[in-house]
Amino acid sequence: MRQLCVLACAALLLSLSGCMRGPETALRIGTNVWIGSEPLYLARELGRLDPADVQLVEYPSASEVLRAFRNQAIDGMVISLDELFGLAVDGFQPRIILVVDVSHGADVVVGRRGMRTMRDLKGKSVDVNVVHLESNEQPSAFEKGQVDGAVTFDPYRAQFLRAGANTLFDSTQIPGEIVDLLAVRSTVFERQPKAIQALLEVRQFALDRLADYIIATRDAIQDGQPILSALGVALPALHVPRDTVFFRSLNDKTAGHLSKWKTLFTQAIKKRACYLMKQTPTQSLLLEDDLLGAFDHVRDTIPADIHHSIEAYI
Repeated sequence: MRQLCVLACAALLLSLSGCMRGPETALRIGTNVWIGSEPLYLARELGRLDPADVQLVEYPSASEVLRAFRNQAIDGMVISLDELFGLAVDGFQPRIILVVDVSHGADVVVGRRGMRTMRDLKGKSVDVNVVHLESNEQPSAFEKGQVDGAVTFDPYRAQFLRAGANTLFDSTQIPGEIVDLLAVRSTVFERQPKAIQALLEVRQFALDRLADYIIATRDAIQDGQPILSALGVALPALHVPRDTVFFRSLNDKTAGHLSKWKTLFTQAIKKRACYLMKQTPTQSLLLEDDLLGAFDHVRDTIPADIHHSIEAYI
């Protein structure tokens, strides 16, 4: 009798284990270098995207993202609609959870100086037809004379234009036809609902915060601030202390590199935003006595009319 009870309990536990969902693992989302993905990274840097729920994995090109998805290295990706159709045809069954962006001029065809329209590419080497290159390889190939034109997008478009290319075509001429999506494997919906919800929530948060920053930058420019100063004036919209000289380390050459901008914004958020919460970058609390002592040390260098605001913050 006892053996039957043990067997019955074991069978019950086994059946229940099949019904119970284990703890969710982090959802791995692949992206390439594209402005439409940046709100996700902004949300992560602002602490609104928990790495325990979602991990962002950046690849150098869309081709690498697709390859990672096919090889089961990631659970989802930011992908264009035409690329998603290719996966669906191959039986991967991706599921769309979000429209990330609709291109309005950021996707372009560029050609060498002297070319004005797509017809000028006739008989030339174009990477989309003759020479297949990853998007991050195109600008250097153009500068070396290996291709005469390219199908590209920001931020690589800016590199082409600096190298003397002309825009022959852009996505404003085909409105609504180039769409980027956030898609995941069909199994993710059931397995990782918490991660899916996190993605949907932080996307809107990050877009709102980014919009506030853009508006604040525009207002500062209209008030007469140079663009680099205006970007620093607007930092409080990202909950980062105002600093009009923060971006002045950039020059005409470095301002054209996305990595330089990302480094500065990451520094601003990780190493400066903490002070508005009275914390150090290592998350140690800043005590009132410490803040008062630091303020007294520099009081004479700060305009008297803002002393009251600083003391109120302390």
